[in-house]
Amino acid sequence: MKRRSIIGSLTLVAAITAACSSTPSATTTTTTSTLIHTPNCPPGDVAGGPTGCYLIPPGIQKIKHVIMIMQENRSFDNYFGTYPGTLGIPMRNGVPTVCVPNPATHVCDKPFHDVYDVNGGGPHSEPFALADVDGGKMDGFIGSVLKVAKTCTSPQDPSCVFVKFGGKSGVPDVMGYHTAAEIPNYWTYAKDFVLADHMFEPVKSWSLPDHLYQVSAWSAHCANTNPMSCQNSIMPYTNRQFDSAVGSEVATGTTSIDLAWTDETWLLYHHNVSWGYYVQNGTQPDCANDAALTCPPVPQNWRTPGIWNPLPLFTDVQNDHQDKNVQPLGNFLTQAKSGTLPAVSWIAPSQLDSEHPPGSIHNGQAYVTALINAIMKSPDWSSSAIFLAWDDWGGFYDNVVPPTIDANGYGMRVPAMIISPYAKKGWMDTQTLSSDAFLKFIEDDFLNGARLNPKTDGRPDPRPDVREDASQLGNLANAFDFSQAPRPPMLLPTNPPSDSPDLPTWFKGLGPCDGCTALPVGTTGTGPPGSKPPPQSK
Repeated sequence: MKRRSIIGSLTLVAAITAACSSTPSATTTTTTSTLIHTPNCPPGDVAGGPTGCYLIPPGIQKIKHVIMIMQENRSFDNYFGTYPGTLGIPMRNGVPTVCVPNPATHVCDKPFHDVYDVNGGGPHSEPFALADVDGGKMDGFIGSVLKVAKTCTSPQDPSCVFVKFGGKSGVPDVMGYHTAAEIPNYWTYAKDFVLADHMFEPVKSWSLPDHLYQVSAWSAHCANTNPMSCQNSIMPYTNRQFDSAVGSEVATGTTSIDLAWTDETWLLYHHNVSWGYYVQNGTQPDCANDAALTCPPVPQNWRTPGIWNPLPLFTDVQNDHQDKNVQPLGNFLTQAKSGTLPAVSWIAPSQLDSEHPPGSIHNGQAYVTALINAIMKSPDWSSSAIFLAWDDWGGFYDNVVPPTIDANGYGMRVPAMIISPYAKKGWMDTQTLSSDAFLKFIEDDFLNGARLNPKTDGRPDPRPDVREDASQLGNLANAFDFSQAPRPPMLLPTNPPSDSPDLPTWFKGLGPCDGCTALPVGTTGTGPPGSKPPPQSK
């Protein structure tokens, strides 16, 4: 390993893999900025798509700003299993007709309405994804919880679970579902914009590979900084390995991680398309010491690469000197207010706003609502598209068998909504989708259909397929009506009514705060949980 001094700047922290190598002979591939397009397509088409030639959806360029808000660890049925018109929980006369065997009680437990704001969820690494699906029977959720309940060390470890029982004694809350009584704003967005009921996580695994796919359409383990040294892996690092490697870099200047394959920012940079990755201050997942049962919260901010902030570890981001585009969330709010949002934005939450168990759902909904209110109040609203989704299923029950697209996925079904002045009103999107569809939309809108394709992107890596061109993948442009006049904003309260008996204390005594853009107190460094809220911003 090469070694260098640490001076505390993001540039050096983000240059982890550019200056490090796992073998003395490793070299960095020199790549060209020329993006290659295959000729001989019909007039008006571009290279790409399952057939090799592709027509860019007409009207898509009306969208000048794509904002991806990624929350954490909820299945579609956990949030929208009883939403009218969806492929939700099978019911007859309001009573579920499906159940999941409980190995502890030897009964078959049905889904139940969970009114609690704080949930436990279940384990959600690759083995448990396979166990939950159980060959298509979708009946392994309770068994997975019980298998790991006694070994839990951290709620953020995908092989761990903060066990919480609800409904009736002995039924883990992985069988619980929420309604408009707990998540009214999410149901309102679904009613007024677009709800996708066939959105699947891109891999049958947990948050790290999901977030890698979100920015690169792949997850891999690389031997060094050469993109061709990367090998397909949906469990490239454990939670602790990833955080420990980042901690080692900050403390000693050495690390073992090279995220050397090509990510979306490579295409954006070489097409002169602006982007930003915004990280909320707060705490990051898990303990660096894998022997510790508990640990003090580890601060998270834009300077700390990690599971929810992987871009600074990508070598193309470092080599293109684009690490400055990883920014604090406050910058996004400032840019929204001034009408200076970049073309592409990714937003990553802190733990307390993420809805990742045991995080508060109400808190997460308030955070998301504040972000959407800020975008709707922005001069950029009339040309924006918001893709709101959850990264993985978090161990919660879902009744739909994930389709197979390749060896890596898809994974479990997750909630997703498309919110835009051009989004169809109250439309149910039944296309098969994943976060690959977000990248496909960006590439069609801003990159003339260019793909993360080793044959054409000018920076080849050995990824097994071009996910954006998969024949099964739907097109998010179908969720829009670009012929309609831009719809006006629909501002919502950040503290709507809820039937949950366990809401965070800082919401008590507060009004609904219609259209507010202030993020929840206790989650952004403004004060500890329960402290006096700051003035609410309209």
